[in-house]
Amino acid sequence: MSTQETLRSRLPMLAVVVVVGLNLRPFLTAVGPLAAGISAQTGLAYQDMALLTLVPMLLMGALAFLGPAIQRRFGARRAVIAALIVLASGSLLRYFAWDGRVLILTAVLCGLGVAVVQALFPGIIKLHFPDRVTFVTGLYSSMLMGGGAVGAQVAPLVAKASADWRLGLAWLAIPAIIAVLMAARFLPRANGQGASAPAMAFLRRPRTWLLMLSFGLVNGGYSTVVAWLAAFYQGHGWSAAASGSLLAVVALGQAASALLMPILASRNLDRRRWIWLTLAMQLIGFAGLAFLPYAAPVIWALVVGAGLGGCFALTMVVALDHLPNPAQAGALSALMQGGGFLLAALPPWIVATLHEATGGFIAGWILHIGCVLVVSLLVLRLNPAGYAKAMSLPNAQPNSLQKQAISSPASSR
Repeated sequence: MSTQETLRSRLPMLAVVVVVGLNLRPFLTAVGPLAAGISAQTGLAYQDMALLTLVPMLLMGALAFLGPAIQRRFGARRAVIAALIVLASGSLLRYFAWDGRVLILTAVLCGLGVAVVQALFPGIIKLHFPDRVTFVTGLYSSMLMGGGAVGAQVAPLVAKASADWRLGLAWLAIPAIIAVLMAARFLPRANGQGASAPAMAFLRRPRTWLLMLSFGLVNGGYSTVVAWLAAFYQGHGWSAAASGSLLAVVALGQAASALLMPILASRNLDRRRWIWLTLAMQLIGFAGLAFLPYAAPVIWALVVGAGLGGCFALTMVVALDHLPNPAQAGALSALMQGGGFLLAALPPWIVATLHEATGGFIAGWILHIGCVLVVSLLVLRLNPAGYAKAMSLPNAQPNSLQKQAISSPASSR
């Protein structure tokens, strides 16, 4: 089979990657622009509103640890389809969220669905696109962030047109149902990931914890931006639609960077220079929000979004780079996401607490400047020449890219 025929045969699977990725963030980003209306009608305070981000993030973290077990028990295809159905149900039920408790319950359902999909999808990508892992992971990450832009931009428009914030959230059931149908039609039935993944054994490796910490600190910045950027500018007179547009700018920056950065980093297994670039963008963006928020809000939103999106995609790629076996690489990625999202769930609540104490969000933006600096130091350890040793798997041998990295001077930079 020619390369062109092989690519054509995988186009339906690529379409699944796109559609599924688009559905994994709108349920989070749609809330921020509508926060004022939601709070007024449900009585949820800022710290209570933070639960709409905190709870799904906690679930994304907790269930990621169970990803390998879920896959062994049910298979990746069935688990992903079931999880997308749960996501669609949670989104639809938001139309009936007449009080804060019901709204938080829908956040639980959406978080459950997304958590399972995120735990399994990196391994699915590694299995079905072994020769295009960086590109397809970047595409998946880009669609994930692009979906966030759709949620932030469209939710306030639907809410305004219908005069109902519930419909502004519930319409997201439609693309989720489309994702269910496409996954059922095109997601391959065969599991075929080879050897079982010793997921719990990875927890004894310091590298796993380093990846968790890096992933969590960066995504904590994302969860805070999603939860409070719109509210930050609404507190200074911006409308829901205008602040939603700013959040959409963040998501568009994320999407473009999540697609571009893995492509730029694909020529060498040492991805560190590109990760540092994304961290520098985060630093600039958070500093702008903290110290010059009115000077160039669109630029700060775009830059911080590009930094967050690119760093997310590259960290996912780095986790998959560590191991050549798809099941093992998927298990490591699931664990990284598990610990990372548990950590990332906390910053929106911490920032809400800081807001109550200080009367503003500046302390929260400064908190994330500190997180970026910590991750910049952790990235020093991500030298690909040491991947196999860092994981210390029985019978593990470096794959061809790792052998290239070990022998290449570029890997030591």
